[in-house]
Amino acid sequence: MTALTSDRQVLEKGLGLRFLPVAAGAVLHSGSIAVLNANGYVQAATTATGLVAVGRSNWAVNNSQGANGAVNVQVQAGPTAYAYNNATGADAITQAAIGSTAYLVDDQTVALTNGNNTRSPAGRVFDVDANGVWILFS
Repeated sequence: MTALTSDRQVLEKGLGLRFLPVAAGAVLHSGSIAVLNANGYVQAATTATGLVAVGRSNWAVNNSQGANGAVNVQVQAGPTAYAYNNATGADAITQAAIGSTAYLVDDQTVALTNGNNTRSPAGRVFDVDANGVWILFS
C-alpha cells in the first residue's frame, strides 16, 4: 500500500458490547467469563488451553441442544474491569500481581499461574480487593 495523499474515513469499533455466536452444547450464565474456543464460538471459561477470553456474558444462554452459532450471546468487554473469584493457596492473586496476566480456572474464578500450562489467559489484573480480582478483558 502507498501512503495517504488525502483524508481517509477510518472505521472504528469501540470496546464494549459484542454479539457473538455460541458453541454447540454450550451453556453460559449471566456474569460468567465468556471465551472463544478453537473454532471461534463462545463458551463458558474452563481450565483448558487455547481459549481466548473475550469478556463477561451479559445474558444467560442455553445452546445445549443447538449447533454452533444457533444462538448469539451479548458479551461485554472493557473499558470496565469486572470482579471475579480469586483462586486459593499458591494460585491466589495478590496486590503484587496488578498489571499481570490472570489465568482461567472456570467461568467465575481466576488464578495467578497458568497451572503448569493447563490454563488460558483471562486478562489483566486491574485490582484485588474484598470483592475479588478485577479483570480487564482486551
